[in-house]
This record gives sequence, structure tokens and C-alpha cells, in this order.
Amino acid sequence: MSSAFYHPMIDLRSSPVSPALGESDAQALEALDESSLESRLLQRADAAWRLACEVHPALPRPRIWFDLRGRSAGQAHYQRGGLRFNRTLLLENRQAFMDEIVPHEMAHWLVFHLEEGLNARPHGREWQTVMRKLYGLQPVVTHRFDIARASPSPYLYRCRCETLHRFTGRRHSQASRGTRYRCRHCRATLTFAYRESPA
Repeated sequence: MSSAFYHPMIDLRSSPVSPALGESDAQALEALDESSLESRLLQRADAAWRLACEVHPALPRPRIWFDLRGRSAGQAHYQRGGLRFNRTLLLENRQAFMDEIVPHEMAHWLVFHLEEGLNARPHGREWQTVMRKLYGLQPVVTHRFDIARASPSPYLYRCRCETLHRFTGRRHSQASRGTRYRCRHCRATLTFAYRESPA
């Protein structure tokens, strides 16, 4: 069996590897206000979806939300019927969102809707092949964005090895009431350092 991904509805064995969506104009993106930036992402998602429809015409158009919080940049939410994006990380990483995150999530959306999509691993062979052969991108699983302002864990704690540990408000509250947490590396009890500013 060939190592290339094959499905009767989507044959990418001979597709060329090329940046199918093209590279975004970083300078133009930086000049956009929040509303215009979101509109640009919707256009990019539509282009990614149309490209996916060329190999899988029955692919439903995903709805798009900007309500994802925390460390994740994007998420394919199959129960809700669409893709979720992190508005905070979008504002801070505009070009990478257009060029990497949008096709990353659309590739998940496409694989899920294939006949055997439910059995595919989230970042398995099928997803990787769609990223390489359809979108012409390296199948990078995690982003490298600074998540400080997007993180729901603004309370920072220190240990003996000087590693900063992020606590959520709930965990910080438990620590304030006496619950002890230890560093997995140095085994020292974590002590509160400061709360990160949201801005």
C-alpha cells in the first residue's frame, strides 16, 4: 500500500506540494482593525474551504467563531459545526494565523468529514497529507505563539529551579487557602510570585 493518503473521495497522491493559498501580506494585515482582521480571516477560511471542496465536493461549509480562549489558537468543533479561533492570538499573530492556523483547522475539518474520518488520528497520516499536498504546508502540530495575554492562567509561581509555573484563578485560590503544589523537577513547594498584567 502506498504511503500517500488515499480515499475514494480525495486522492492527493499526485498533488504538487505548493503554497496553495499564497502568503499573506504581513504589512497589510498589521494595518487592519479588529473587525477588518476578522473579516480577512473569514475570507481566508472560505478560500481554504473552497480548495478543500475541489477534492471533496460534499464538504459542508464550516461556521466560524472567535470565541476560543486560552493557549489554543484554533479548534475544529464538529459538534457545533465549525471552526473556533482565538481572537487574542489572532490580533498578535496575524500573518501566521492566515498562513498556518486557518489551513491547519480546515485540514481537520476536511479529514473529519471523510468516510473514515472518525477513525483518523487528530494529527495522523490523513491530516498531514492534506496539509502537505492540498495546502502545501508543513504539518506542524503546535503553534509557537506567546500565550501570555491569551492564557487563562495569569498567576505565576516559582520553585527552587526558578521555573515559572502558571496557575489558573481557581488553583491560585486553592493555594492561597493552604493547598501545597510542588515542582515536578525540583520537588520544591511552589510559592506565589506575581499576577501577570492582562495588557
